[in-house]
Amino acid sequence: MLSVTLYTKAGCGLCDEVKVVLNGLQASHPHQLIEVDITQDTALFEKYRFTIPVVKVGSQILAAPITAVQLQKTLQTAASQKSL
Repeated sequence: MLSVTLYTKAGCGLCDEVKVVLNGLQASHPHQLIEVDITQDTALFEKYRFTIPVVKVGSQILAAPITAVQLQKTLQTAASQKSL
């Protein structure tokens, strides 16, 4: 199963939208969603505070704005690489 990390923070509407899309892709692209609150880590906050939501799947990183198509393609690519 793929591991998907979502860098987020409370009150981030775009982050909530990405989470909804990822949950919708769960059936076709099974994955474990790991949410990381960037406000709990100074280094992550400095790195991502202006770019959240940020999604990391394997070596691939997506930053806002993130579309449903981008998420689907990223999950497909990661699943293909994992099965090799």
